[in-house]
Amino acid sequence: MAVGVKDVAAAAGVSVGTVSNVLNQPERVSAGTVERVQRAIRELGFVRNDAARQLRAGRSRSIGLVVPDIGNPFFADVARGAEDRAADAGMTVLLGNSDERDERQQAHLELFQEQRVNGVLLTPASDDLAAVHRFAAGGTPVVLVDREIEEGLLPSVSVDDVEGGRLAAEHLLAGGRRRLAFVGGPPSVQQVADRLRGVQAAVAAHPESSLEIIERPALTVLQGRAAGEDLARRAEGERPDAVFAANDLLAVGLLQAFSFVSGIRVPQDIAMVGYDDIDFASATIVPLSSVRQPARLLGWTGVDLLLKELDGVEHDRRVRFQPELVVRESSAVAE
Repeated sequence: MAVGVKDVAAAAGVSVGTVSNVLNQPERVSAGTVERVQRAIRELGFVRNDAARQLRAGRSRSIGLVVPDIGNPFFADVARGAEDRAADAGMTVLLGNSDERDERQQAHLELFQEQRVNGVLLTPASDDLAAVHRFAAGGTPVVLVDREIEEGLLPSVSVDDVEGGRLAAEHLLAGGRRRLAFVGGPPSVQQVADRLRGVQAAVAAHPESSLEIIERPALTVLQGRAAGEDLARRAEGERPDAVFAANDLLAVGLLQAFSFVSGIRVPQDIAMVGYDDIDFASATIVPLSSVRQPARLLGWTGVDLLLKELDGVEHDRRVRFQPELVVRESSAVAE
């Protein structure tokens, strides 16, 4: 049988109200009584019913976080940053993975609402945000992470992905590459569409260059490898001389196909740039050039915005960071 507050009160020789004060307002109780109650808690193995406390308070000490793919190291770093800021505020982060599916995202939002979380950080699964707006209108604040919407109805923290795509393409063009390929996921993913826009703007400024768009169904290593194998089957003169991958997972898969399957040399035959600068980008078989996003800072800032929303503090509701190109061997100038 579970140990209750009455059992603790009886063991400590105090009232139930005194036990409640020790748990919730210990400053109102003498030091000797606090020690006696805490000793009884330890001896009996009492665990407080936090769910009941949440019902009384109307809120929990938790924040919800929903990301498209927790298997992507980028989103794992976002979660770490969110946890760091939440811990500073005495809160915890509950993590949900939408798998880029609206129905799964909605299931997480409904669960978080039942758990009475203080708010939710969300990287949307798609452009359809009607259900998200309804959720926020119900009284649970939502902050978008790695995404912003033009109307600015929801607070957001993001990175300028158009600029990131431009940085990558201009770097490849400056290295003498002229037949560029963009390997990305579905264009319905806003981050992919924005990175492509940046590449297109850079290529348009160089009339002698060309751009091929290679769309894959997902932003994974396996899809990158499949794209690389497709390119390797082409005649040498029909391949691009540079590839910009919409994220580092795709880039890793491309590198595997080029290096292990086809013998295409990187960067001599094809230069490469990825996106996100995940931890092992520098440890791939050919160290990968990548556009760095401040992943942990995105998560940290998202929680910070949420806390300001909860406190009613005036703040900038749209925070946008600038990306940074990190150049490594995969895009070195061909000799």
